[in-house]
Amino acid sequence: MKKTDLEKNKASKVRIQLQQAAIPGRFAAESNAMPDRREQRKLDQAAGLVPFAVKLPADLVRRLREQAEQTGANINELTATAIQAGLAESTPAPSPAPAPAPAEKAAKAVKPKA
Repeated sequence: MKKTDLEKNKASKVRIQLQQAAIPGRFAAESNAMPDRREQRKLDQAAGLVPFAVKLPADLVRRLREQAEQTGANINELTATAIQAGLAESTPAPSPAPAPAPAEKAAKAVKPKA
């Protein structure tokens, strides 16, 4: 056999294997498991959720993830409750009244020259 005939046989074997292989999950029933990004964004907007990017220290993020795994909650929900609790604790104290402005120098009496 010629080399080209051998390559054709290899290609036909590969083609047969591909035809007999199962359809990957991403194209079969699993493709409808999660909505795509656009649909997920619409669902989030309908629920009143707003994307809010924040840069946090790695240690804090690790602790949040661990706590989310322990409680079985979503990390977004856990972060929201932590922020709400933190804001409730740190209610601002009433600010003091601003100090009155200093009196103008025009109030000083100017002595006439004699």
